[in-house]
Amino acid sequence: MYQRTVLVVDDEPLIRMTLADFLADEGFAVLEASNVLEAVAVLGRHRIDALITDVDMPGALNGFDLVKLVHSYTAGVAVIVTSGGHTAAEIDGHRVSFLAKPYRMDAILEELEKRMPPFLHSATAVSG
Repeated sequence: MYQRTVLVVDDEPLIRMTLADFLADEGFAVLEASNVLEAVAVLGRHRIDALITDVDMPGALNGFDLVKLVHSYTAGVAVIVTSGGHTAAEIDGHRVSFLAKPYRMDAILEELEKRMPPFLHSATAVSG
């Protein structure tokens, strides 16, 4: 059985771990990164179905940079951007959802379900 994989990128460990635990409880495979460079390393090793990223993180690259990178290499990834200091207007045309911090966990789940393709429980076709 295929599990949809979500990459959670946030430099705040408590936020990242809480969201990762919630998503795992909802049946997702969850990968974590604390900054954009860690996220890029994860993307080099794993296929993901969704990205949830904060905007402001340590280092020269931010969540907006990560969104551009993900969109440049694949069109099928659902993206949710979160921030306590930025607004949806700053996303400027990217195909993403935006949630202001603090957000509700069910709001994350709602956005994932809206943005991800329907979940197929089995990749095996049965012929008759």
